[in-house]
Amino acid sequence: MLLILIGVFVAVFALFVLVMVAAGGRSNSQETVRATLDSVLLKTFRPASEEIVDLRKNVAMSSIPWMDRLLARIRPAADLRRMLDQADLSWTPGRVVFTSIAFWLACLYLLQLNTGTLGMSALLASPAAAVPCLYVFQKRQRRFHRFQERLPDAIDLMVSALRAGNSTMGALGIVANDAPEPIRREFRICFDEQSYGVDMRAAMENLMNRVPLADMRIITTAILIQKESGGNLAEVLDKTSHVIRERFRLRDQIRVHSAQGRLTGWILSAMPVGLGILMFLLNPKYIMLLFTHPVGRKFVAVGVAMNVLGLLVIRKIVRIKV
Repeated sequence: MLLILIGVFVAVFALFVLVMVAAGGRSNSQETVRATLDSVLLKTFRPASEEIVDLRKNVAMSSIPWMDRLLARIRPAADLRRMLDQADLSWTPGRVVFTSIAFWLACLYLLQLNTGTLGMSALLASPAAAVPCLYVFQKRQRRFHRFQERLPDAIDLMVSALRAGNSTMGALGIVANDAPEPIRREFRICFDEQSYGVDMRAAMENLMNRVPLADMRIITTAILIQKESGGNLAEVLDKTSHVIRERFRLRDQIRVHSAQGRLTGWILSAMPVGLGILMFLLNPKYIMLLFTHPVGRKFVAVGVAMNVLGLLVIRKIVRIKV
């Protein structure tokens, strides 16, 4: 019995020695790894009080430095930057400017080859410079149209969140996560601004500036009034959603009934310009009397003024605000 106990003791002691030896062999590698991690953490880790978080938006006007500095001093460039953001385009104002110049030069070159008149070609090529801006404006209008179409569903989502017991901030967060684009992006920006400490009124005003729509103004006003004076925000938003849907239905009916008038206005306004360009391309000397003779210049001025006046009158008649 004594021999068995001695044998077990010797076996356990031998196993303990082997484990210590193996652990000692790995200690060097473990210490090396630990030292490496410590050195990395010491180089990269900084206390929270020393961290610098930059929440400012550095928006470039152009990828070219001198063009960026030039456009930063011009107020229309800032308005163009806002339009690009509202159109959800990754362009810069500098790119729009250079694209406009390229369009104008290309049309000028083509007209110069056909007519040989530099001044008249430059005048006729001027509308081509507005093509990029018109494209941006059209993209902006389409995005706002999608925003308006999907806004009632986003309001219903917010109403459901409020009736489920969420706060106003929580309801905005649900819309920012679950609403379709482009509503989700705009509400996400508003929600993030409030999360970073921006006052709700300032965040809502920024939202109205990014989406300058009457329906959006009604919603933000209701939220701000509820925050200051209280009330049943879910009921207010529910009625607002119903009013927006009725406005869409009435607006579509008006657009159907006024489509003929709008088309007539555009055709009558574009017909003199198109006819003049066609005559200039076919026989430049025949049409140049309107620009070289004093009486011809008066006729051109009166014709342009009456054409613009007629377009504005037709637009005023067929444009009914709902």
